[in-house]
Amino acid sequence: MKTILKNCRLLGTSHDKTMLHDIYVEGGVIEKIGLNLQVEGAKVLDVGGHMVLPGLIDMHCNICDPGHEYIEDIATVSRAALRGGFTTITCEPNTSPAIDNKTVVEYIVSKSKEKSLVNIYPYGSMSIACEGEQMAEIGEMFDAGIVGISDGDEFTDSAAFLRNVMIYSKMFDLPVMTHCEDRGLSARGVMNEGYAAACLGLAGMPRVAEEVIVARNLNLAERTGARLHIAHISTKGSVQLIREAKGRGVGVTCETSPHYFILTEDAIGDYDTLAKVNPPLRTKEDVYAIIEGIVDGTIDVIASGHSPTNMTEKEKEFDQAAYGISALETALSLSYTHLVEKGYITAEKLVDMMSNKPAEILKLYNKGMLAEGMDADIIVVDFMETHTIDPEHFASKAKFSPFAEEEVRGKVLYTMVGGKMLT
Repeated sequence: MKTILKNCRLLGTSHDKTMLHDIYVEGGVIEKIGLNLQVEGAKVLDVGGHMVLPGLIDMHCNICDPGHEYIEDIATVSRAALRGGFTTITCEPNTSPAIDNKTVVEYIVSKSKEKSLVNIYPYGSMSIACEGEQMAEIGEMFDAGIVGISDGDEFTDSAAFLRNVMIYSKMFDLPVMTHCEDRGLSARGVMNEGYAAACLGLAGMPRVAEEVIVARNLNLAERTGARLHIAHISTKGSVQLIREAKGRGVGVTCETSPHYFILTEDAIGDYDTLAKVNPPLRTKEDVYAIIEGIVDGTIDVIASGHSPTNMTEKEKEFDQAAYGISALETALSLSYTHLVEKGYITAEKLVDMMSNKPAEILKLYNKGMLAEGMDADIIVVDFMETHTIDPEHFASKAKFSPFAEEEVRGKVLYTMVGGKMLT
């Protein structure tokens, strides 16, 4: 199918964004970017001078399929991604069964092609059943299509095991994605350790529970030469450890999510379980450090951190309530509102962190940029329009958010995936 997007203000390219360009798409590929393009037989969509970006790529997303489809499934998560401007998402391996063998990888890939509106790339579990004990068949999963190895949000207790995984991962040049948490320090905790937890009478999760494992994993990556990626960092200490490691030349990248540079532990207020996430929300000092890490490039990626759960599991006493957040449909607008609108970073930097850099880390070479020859994964966004976050209208099954009723800028108007216009 031939399509021309006319009057595009391009972000994430070398083209002058003050000028209006046209994008000609054919066969799922961007064939030409230029001025006043005309192609016989092409369908024309005039985007009216709105910003046009490469489709966003989410590096941290829990799909819950297979095994927990009642919470989220491939069809609903893809619709949520589409609404949020994500044309490519990843699948954490802690499903049921876990993505620890080629059969489950093939199931995800096959079902995604059948049911998903967006591209889905699975991570393979580094260990059997994500239990951190026996190494999974990483080579077979690589052949089946994984783009990284991870145990999801499970903590890898054994440094010896992780070291072996890192050494083995180099055969396939796969990033090793790690959730950094020492459960011996954080196991009883349900929110950040500190004054707020003491006032609420809740057990705390100390910053050091994250930071001690960040330090350990950085040391292992430095010794093995593996590609380490640290998920959802939340503390000032973690940012500083990664900044210093990068300064030494360690092959590390990292991500954070909007709730870690917007909200503090105060969002829990009077035991609001919608603000119960893992890692927990921290303090103003940590929020400022996360923003500083985004500004100076220590933090490479902004991921949604989409971790859906059933509302019945949220509507419990805080100690018993489930962790989780519905985030695919809000990540772009929240990031634009709180980072670009406030002058911390440019819109171009935001596109780099949510599209180009994830593509680079995951080696998705035909994605993440608006350029001739690249996949036609494209979004059109109105960054001038203000709208109110309304979880009741989420496409995700997880219709809740700690950001409900917040006014934000940035509405996705059109989404094209593989040259097919879907919204």
